[in-house]
Amino acid sequence: MPPIAAGVDFLEAPLAAFGVMLVLGALISGLAGRSFLSLSAAFVLAGFALGEGGTELLSFDPTSGFVQGLAIVALVLILFRDGLEVEEEMLQAAWHLPLRKLVLAMPLTAVLVALATHALTDLGWTQSFLLGALLSPTDPVLSQAVVTNPRVPRMIRHSLNLESGLNDGLALPAVLALTAAAAGEEDFVWWQFVLQDVVVGVATGLVVAFVASRLMPGGRALGHEIAEHQKALYAIGVAFTAYGAATLPPEGNGLIAVFVAAIAFGIWRPDIADSFESQSEDVVELVKLAVMLVFGAIVTLGGLFDDGWAAVGIVVFTLLVARPVAVFAALAGSRQADTAEKAFMSWFGPKGVATMAFALFVLGSDAAGGERVANIAALCVVVSIVAHGLTDHAGSEWISRREPAQGRPSG
Repeated sequence: MPPIAAGVDFLEAPLAAFGVMLVLGALISGLAGRSFLSLSAAFVLAGFALGEGGTELLSFDPTSGFVQGLAIVALVLILFRDGLEVEEEMLQAAWHLPLRKLVLAMPLTAVLVALATHALTDLGWTQSFLLGALLSPTDPVLSQAVVTNPRVPRMIRHSLNLESGLNDGLALPAVLALTAAAAGEEDFVWWQFVLQDVVVGVATGLVVAFVASRLMPGGRALGHEIAEHQKALYAIGVAFTAYGAATLPPEGNGLIAVFVAAIAFGIWRPDIADSFESQSEDVVELVKLAVMLVFGAIVTLGGLFDDGWAAVGIVVFTLLVARPVAVFAALAGSRQADTAEKAFMSWFGPKGVATMAFALFVLGSDAAGGERVANIAALCVVVSIVAHGLTDHAGSEWISRREPAQGRPSG
């Protein structure tokens, strides 16, 4: 009798491992919350232990349809969720600090990382800037004690949350353009990328969001009340529709379309955005954890240190120099945060799921030097998991004990 899952037997071990990790994660969630490892970090390390770098019970080809499909699905959901949060966050009063970090600190971080990469390795400028783009997004999910501790000043928590929510989508065009350039530098023309990928992607996202926002009734449909979970499913459908529609002629970029559609849809239909946020958290979390497990299984010690001490130097520079210098430069002259608060925000910019998903995307491309770039990015994620995990509780307690400044003017 033929096996029921003939043709997909390669999923047996990964699904078993994923299931066991979910069970263990739920059982030890209380302990994980008090330790230096978040659940997300535990999935990365478990993937490493079970994958090519450890027992080899899990084996994934980073260029396979499964891995690339998982990366795309994860990016669609993450970018859509982040885009939906834009309107709500823009209504907050403490907008100045995260705006400065997004507009100034994020690109400056990418440039500084690129300069260090080009100086320490033989990678070309395109690959160096690609690594900078991969390492510019932040992900406080890996430092939950920082963004969930009510004793940490709300201004700091809001700033880190908003920064991490938007920088994935803002880094996306640079990652796509530099990956395309690295895959065929002679054929890549930047203005064609802007016209085709960016402009068509933006236009498609706006059209899909406009139609979808008016297609769904505000209350009842066909004589029946629309349930919250149906609205959440509708929002997910909008996300994948935007991605698919953008790939039709004249073929814009689907991921850009998703992010733009989410921003517009969240503004036009905040009621559905709220339903998505309340009902779809587990779906997004599952996909993120799956990416972390697969990502951990793909990396190896040999790959992580393929560039030797140069890779270590880039990681140290990224965490201890590039991010702090960029944040302090971006917030120079601001009276909303003092020196200690700026230092706190500059340190807690961990690298997480967006960097992982982008790295998987680069690995699946034909980008020259893509594997080396992805390995250095992976090393930075692993070091960030440990370093920020070990310091988030202590850092949160330290900043919470400081007397919060009162009446600071914005700016």
